[in-house]
Amino acid sequence: MASLVARLWTQLLIAAFASSALWGCALSITRYSIPEEMEEGSFVANLATDLGLDVRSMVERKAKLDVIHSKNYLDINKETGELIIREKIDREIICMTKTTSCFLKMDVILENPIRIFNIELEIMDINDNAPVFRRKTIYLDVSEATPAGERFSLTNAVDADVGANTIKSYYLSESKYFNIDIQTGSDGSKYVDLVLNGNLDRETDAVHNLILTAVDGGVPPRSGTASIIINVLDINDNAPLFSQPVFEVNVPENSGAGTVVMTLNATDLDEGSNARLLYSYTLYTSEKTQELFSLDRHSGEIKVKGPVDFEENQNFEMHIQAQDEGSTPLLGHCKVMVSITDLNDNYPELTIKSLKSAVAENTAVGTMIAVVSVSDRDSGINGKVLLTLSQQETLPFILNRSSGGYFELLVSKPLDRELQSKYEITLKVTDKGMPPLTESETFTLEIHDINDNAPTFPQSFYTIHVLENNLPGALLTSLSAFDPDLSENQYLVYFIMEKEIANTSVSMLFSINPENGDLYALKTFDFEREREYLFHIEARDSGVPPLSSNVTVHIIILDQNDNTPVIVSPWRAQGSVVEQVIPRSTDKGHLVAKVIAIDADSEQNGRVTYQLLQISDTTLFSLDQYNGEIRTTRMFSYRDPRQQRLVIVAKDNGNPALSTSVTIKISTVERSMAFSETTELPLEYDVFTDLNLYLVIGLGAVSFMLLITILVIIVLKCQKPKPKPIKIPPANRNSVISRNSVISQRSSTIADSTLISSDAYWYSLFLAETRKGKVVVRQPIIPKGAGYFVSSIPRSIGPSETTDSRASTLEQATRRELP
Repeated sequence: MASLVARLWTQLLIAAFASSALWGCALSITRYSIPEEMEEGSFVANLATDLGLDVRSMVERKAKLDVIHSKNYLDINKETGELIIREKIDREIICMTKTTSCFLKMDVILENPIRIFNIELEIMDINDNAPVFRRKTIYLDVSEATPAGERFSLTNAVDADVGANTIKSYYLSESKYFNIDIQTGSDGSKYVDLVLNGNLDRETDAVHNLILTAVDGGVPPRSGTASIIINVLDINDNAPLFSQPVFEVNVPENSGAGTVVMTLNATDLDEGSNARLLYSYTLYTSEKTQELFSLDRHSGEIKVKGPVDFEENQNFEMHIQAQDEGSTPLLGHCKVMVSITDLNDNYPELTIKSLKSAVAENTAVGTMIAVVSVSDRDSGINGKVLLTLSQQETLPFILNRSSGGYFELLVSKPLDRELQSKYEITLKVTDKGMPPLTESETFTLEIHDINDNAPTFPQSFYTIHVLENNLPGALLTSLSAFDPDLSENQYLVYFIMEKEIANTSVSMLFSINPENGDLYALKTFDFEREREYLFHIEARDSGVPPLSSNVTVHIIILDQNDNTPVIVSPWRAQGSVVEQVIPRSTDKGHLVAKVIAIDADSEQNGRVTYQLLQISDTTLFSLDQYNGEIRTTRMFSYRDPRQQRLVIVAKDNGNPALSTSVTIKISTVERSMAFSETTELPLEYDVFTDLNLYLVIGLGAVSFMLLITILVIIVLKCQKPKPKPIKIPPANRNSVISRNSVISQRSSTIADSTLISSDAYWYSLFLAETRKGKVVVRQPIIPKGAGYFVSSIPRSIGPSETTDSRASTLEQATRRELP
């Protein structure tokens, strides 16, 4: 037990000795001083030299730096033994308190053996912070009644630096009314007070702007500023003031209630309630004036309140005061002199007597419409009046002074209801006052209608095209006339003026609706019989007496392809075959036969062409499609049959086309009698066949009928009275002449295709028959209804074409009128 206690005491003594040894090693403190904000890597001290250490031992003994209670701002360069800046040091961060000394404590520790060196690094302040005011703008409210010498505390500036670098003084911008007083606190801080030097006047300077500057003692010095805005508070030290003491104003008499006389505008240099003014009459203003004129308490506006008459009072005097709303109100006064000016305040009067509300349009010029009287209650120039008729230059009326203040309104021009059915007549009377007053009266004058206008058609001549084969009762057109009159004078009745057309009354051909002028056809028209109709339609009103007018209607019938071509040569009985004999020795190009067809239609519908429908040998014959000539295309050979059969179709050019056909049987003989085509041979009994005999008989019968017809026509013309000529407009006359010329031209130019002219037909027939060596002249029998007589009279002797329908009276009249 005793040995154990002895051992414990031994260990305690050893530990105590070691602790005392270490404490003795660290008792020595090394101090350094550096300014703040040194750059990184800056040299502080040579620890190896200052601590008496070998530079090589610092590496071997693993020298390190231990900063106490702070960030490691420094470092040891073990190769050189130098203490260097590792990071910039800001004194204001390390020592936040406003103390003059600031230390950074650290230990340098070496191992093997352990040894500790205490180092204190003093951070010296530099002037790196400018003074800063806690408020950049300082607002102060100072009454203009504040006496001189009054002090106002201001917010002081702060500077993070210490010592000589802290705030040294304050400066105030130049001011007439203010300066500053700097105070120093127990801790050395500088405080500043603002001191009022003189009396303030808000009306002169309402706001004072000052600049307070704080400057520190650094080298170079730094400064900071704050703005001081001083608002001068108003006191009621200014009385209201009018621009002039006396106002003069003129007010016209009879000014209506609410008319503004004038607006007073007093001024007060104070503000707020001290500048708000109230206007009122003083006791010097009469009650009569206050009854006629009102004064707005707040705006100072003076208005007319009652009737103002120049004849009662010409002048008014108002005494008015303006009072502010300050705690101690101040007053201002003025006087308003109101003069009443005389006006032309009576309107002229206009009275209309003996007024006619309506007149007929045939009223004579000079007829009186009304009697007008004018007057004015004013006197002098204001009582003189002038009566005028508005827009008199455009109206068929005139004013005529009768006597005194009376005028007559008369008709000055003929009236026409169709131009204007009523008039708004305005009479205006104006006095000569200043300004002139005017009174007007307007009344309406109706114009009654009379039947003075005949119906009129939009055009004097109507041309209507009607397609033939129309349905009876078909509407052709609607003819509407216009009558500008009214009622019965405007109601129209239409009817056709009676006349005969082609021995037929026009009322049998056409009908018109008497109420609306719709024109209808009562029959089916045939272009091949009658091609046009000319008549008149009359429109008559129902006035008393009635008036009428007529219009010429020209109906033109348009052709339809309703007639089939009729083959007139070679002639054959119905459904029979035409036989033709030619010699086998016929040369190429020999005329075998000529087919001739006629079509009663016109233009394209009557233009006939020919086609081969069937042929025994296509190499032997050719057909001219326009003139119908059949010719040989080569000579006959011994192999060709003795008989050839051709079917020829004659087709018109209508749409759809109509056609007819003929079959020709051609027989060839070995020889034929030679003859001259231009020499007539004597008739021989043995050459007449039954067919030739029929042709001769037919020719004689037709010639006899033609002669009888000519004699009958001559007798009728001698007995029939001369018809009244019909006037045809020049334009229509030209169209008739043109149409006749076209028909004549057509008859002469298309003979090759249709062979309408009879001499061409007989010439072709002559050539065909004489080649047979038998007959020189033949007269074919024309099929019934063809409408043509075929004659053998030469072209130079007379016309070869006529129709079986008699020319209309219209055509006869037209031919008489045409030159």
